[in-house]
Amino acid sequence: MYLPRHFQPPGPDAPQQLMRDHPLATLVVHGPDGLAANHIPLLWQQDGDGPCLLRGHVARANPLWRQLGDGVPALAIFHGPQAYISPSWYPGKQQTGKVVPTWNYAVVHAHGRLRAIDDPQWLRSFVATLTAEHENRRTPPWAVTDAPPDYIQSMVAAIVGIEMTVERLEGKWKAGQNQPEPNRLGAAQGLRGEGETPMADLMQPPPEPGP
Repeated sequence: MYLPRHFQPPGPDAPQQLMRDHPLATLVVHGPDGLAANHIPLLWQQDGDGPCLLRGHVARANPLWRQLGDGVPALAIFHGPQAYISPSWYPGKQQTGKVVPTWNYAVVHAHGRLRAIDDPQWLRSFVATLTAEHENRRTPPWAVTDAPPDYIQSMVAAIVGIEMTVERLEGKWKAGQNQPEPNRLGAAQGLRGEGETPMADLMQPPPEPGP
């Protein structure tokens, strides 16, 4: 990924946070028919000082898992906020006219080796963990145990786990850092006016609440 220095992530934990906030990944592997992409929610997990892992599951009918063997190179792409930036939002437009449109975005690339886990007990535990992760903000949260056990057993039998051991992370935050501050703030204000708050917050974080 092309990554100019000024588009580096804003902090060491930013890539992991983006993956948690935007878990639907584009998972790319090189299969027998060439490059193949699947769109799969992946959960970032790390046990103590162990390796960083991305875990998910696919339908048993999906040929992906049969191609993995003991582990194949893979790329998981996580897409964060993104938005078109109009040059009309830049104060520089009125001053010199030397402005052009662009597209701002935040993205994380996770590189590693991907393997399949065809283990009903592992899958049952993982599905419960994955569900809890995405239900924890709901009242009341739905849990796997809310469904009949035989139904869950049949659903688990229809999926296969996948796990990537992450070897390298790349993050890119293209959020107007290459623009003069008035242009960046003007674009953030323009985005807010169009309801594009997540991208605007990357360009101009909201003020911290007072005491």
